Amino acid sequence: MTEAVLATPSTRRPVTGRLHSWDLSTGVDGPGTRFVTFLAGCPLRCLYCHNPDTRYLRDGRPTSADEIVREAAKYTAFIHASGGGATVSGGEPLLQPALTGELLHRFKHELGLHTALDTSGFPGARATDALLADTDLVLLDVKSWDPDLYRHLTGRELAPTLAFARRLADRGTEVRVRFVLVPGLTDPAANIEGVASFAASLGNVTRVDVLPFHKLGAAKWRALGLDFTLADTPVPTPDQTAAARTVFAAHGLHAV
Repeated sequence: MTEAVLATPSTRRPVTGRLHSWDLSTGVDGPGTRFVTFLAGCPLRCLYCHNPDTRYLRDGRPTSADEIVREAAKYTAFIHASGGGATVSGGEPLLQPALTGELLHRFKHELGLHTALDTSGFPGARATDALLADTDLVLLDVKSWDPDLYRHLTGRELAPTLAFARRLADRGTEVRVRFVLVPGLTDPAANIEGVASFAASLGNVTRVDVLPFHKLGAAKWRALGLDFTLADTPVPTPDQTAAARTVFAAHGLHAV
């Protein structure tokens, strides 16, 4: 692939942080083919996390925005042709707001890419208005509507995610809600209905991804010496997943 020439060299101050990895993906991290930057560190401890190796900042590789942008620039022709863009993910990218903001700005203004932020919303208060102005799409994980269940699932409080969602709605930022369907945990009808009703009330949610719980990260838990407590939890059936999507669709939301 031909390496793209940056439209305008950045004159912003150098920004560094901790990188877990980067990858090219299609269809799961925003529209089209995406250059996805996975930053290290996350304040949540989700029971079903499939990347527990991204938990700690210290486990990330020291890097700079310059290095990441140079890597992304190699793929811009291919990304543009696919109608894709660049996504900053994690871990939790808002745990490193300076690096996240710098990447979104440069992906958008130097490389001309559609930008997406993949976040739990829990540290949403760390996102500056400038960072959000450089974000075309937010992939927002709403893990539960029930506050007690949210605390059980993540070890954190639900309220900051809801506040961040409302802030995005006030700004008119496009949001795709992500909801992980876990049998015996997140699948009660009232819980799904609560997430659906809230998402529909915002007015800026263009899609809901109902993601079936899986155990693909179980080996990582074992390798890290962690107890994967959901090892015996069944994955949802296609009918269960379809039923959850129907609840979102009943609220006028596009659910996939």
